Amino acid sequence: MGKNNNDNKYDTSKKTRRTFIGGQALLEGVMMRGKSSVAMAVRAPDGEIELRTERLKPSSKASKIPIVRGVISFVSSLAVGISSLLKSAEVSTPEEDAPSKSATVIATIVGVVLAVGLFIGLPFLVKWLIERYADYHDLVVLSVIEGCVRLALFIAYLALIRLMNDIKRTFMYHGAEHRTINCYERGLPLTVENVQSCSTKHNRCGTTFIFFVVVFAIIVYALLNWLLSYLSTFSAVFSNALFALAVRLALLPLIAGLSYELLRGLAMLPDNKFTNIIRAPGLALQKLSTCIPDDDMAEVAIVAFNAVLELDEQPNKGTIDFYERDFSTERKKLTDKLPDNPQDADWIYCDILGKSRGELGGIDKIKIGQVKKANEYADRLLAGEPLGYVLGNAEFCGIKLAVDNRVLIPRFETEVLAETAVKHIGTSEMRVLDMCTGSGCIAAVIAKNTAAQVVAADVSDDALEVAKTNLKGLGVEVVKSDMFGSIEGKFDLIVSNPPYIRTADIEGLQSEVTAQPRIALDGGDDGLKFYKAIAAAASEYLTDNGVVMLEVGYDQAEQVCGLFKKIGACRVIKDLDGKDRIVVCEK
Repeated sequence: MGKNNNDNKYDTSKKTRRTFIGGQALLEGVMMRGKSSVAMAVRAPDGEIELRTERLKPSSKASKIPIVRGVISFVSSLAVGISSLLKSAEVSTPEEDAPSKSATVIATIVGVVLAVGLFIGLPFLVKWLIERYADYHDLVVLSVIEGCVRLALFIAYLALIRLMNDIKRTFMYHGAEHRTINCYERGLPLTVENVQSCSTKHNRCGTTFIFFVVVFAIIVYALLNWLLSYLSTFSAVFSNALFALAVRLALLPLIAGLSYELLRGLAMLPDNKFTNIIRAPGLALQKLSTCIPDDDMAEVAIVAFNAVLELDEQPNKGTIDFYERDFSTERKKLTDKLPDNPQDADWIYCDILGKSRGELGGIDKIKIGQVKKANEYADRLLAGEPLGYVLGNAEFCGIKLAVDNRVLIPRFETEVLAETAVKHIGTSEMRVLDMCTGSGCIAAVIAKNTAAQVVAADVSDDALEVAKTNLKGLGVEVVKSDMFGSIEGKFDLIVSNPPYIRTADIEGLQSEVTAQPRIALDGGDDGLKFYKAIAAAASEYLTDNGVVMLEVGYDQAEQVCGLFKKIGACRVIKDLDGKDRIVVCEK
């Protein structure tokens, strides 16, 4: 949907619910402030919407006192507003173009000083010049002139700065903020289309507040002029221009408090001719301080509004910073992205966050970089790459092993073989041969859990490089050998998970299986090629009471037992799925 240039006539009669959520336009974003929280949504240079939320401090007793609460609200809003602007600049501006924090703070202070000078000092100077050089002293007329100059300066200021592209974009976000609040108050779902159908004007806008400040300034300063004129008959101090200016500045909190009460009262009153007349000038000024937003801007405002609404409704909900995400939300997104293997989403986050699966439930926030990395991993999975290769590691019997496309990824079924071997070895100091070691997973488990002397053998140079990484420091001897070709000595236990898939069946397997080395999968035409080789030579390499333990395909146990019956008695152990998986042959 493109830019919506329609700005419906402001119609408060369409309201179906009331909210005291207010907002402020930021640099490429919107801040929404609720009763107990603040949310800032900013469009980053990469197009992503970054969100920051925080809790407000509980209201003090003074915040319930009329006029005083207006002053507190004004100061608080000013502080939050400046802080939000500074934070939005950190996100919206590319790092190389962003000004330093010190420069930003100095510019903000200078801006506040200039604003006070322009809207308080300059109108007073005009009044003083008329009194001094025109010798005109009608207090009522002078007060009105001072107020009109102040209002004219404000209107001229808005009209001029909206000509600047950056400021105009900020005013467009201001319009998006108003439209979003209006959409909610009309009871419409917060969609971009619904938001763009609402008005850019709102009764509680800061522009209306400033208009009320000007009006009350005319009244308060007129009374001040009369009072100082009266007091000057007693002391020359009260006729001093600097003293008069200082008193004007001191009265700003009172004027802000009165303006707040009027704005708050009008927001609570029903619509009628009287309230609409009072609101009209402020709403008219909003034509200068708001512009029609783009759809992207409306989307940003919706994100900020929904966030603050959720925080206000859920006191225990945690806050997040820019470039952070709610973990439970991102976890579900990734799970939905991987419908065929949803558990892989958890394994991805376990790896990225360095947590166990049981610890994921206790995580509240996650960095955007980690979210992007998780989605990159998921995309590789969807392209058919195995999880182990994506992560660069695989868990096997509680050991994290390095794996890549040079080796077969250890499977859960093979854990049964490793655990059976460890149980058989017990506390004895056996000599063990891990034939077709691949990643070295079985050899690593045996070396870590027993006192056995382990030899790990494989014909693949690539596989042996990975095995050396996983077996480093475990005292395992790594040997390149085509089956028993380079093996020396006898062993109390020969353990092996050889290739056992029939050649014709390989192409029909899932892509994450066929992506693994064919040399680690192909067991020949009948899948028994390597079992036959082991059975033919094992007796020569076994001690008198030696044992052979082999992982087999789900339908191969009987045939493998037949191959090894010449060596000794065989028995079969089932895996966790109840399938015949391990053949044990005792010499």
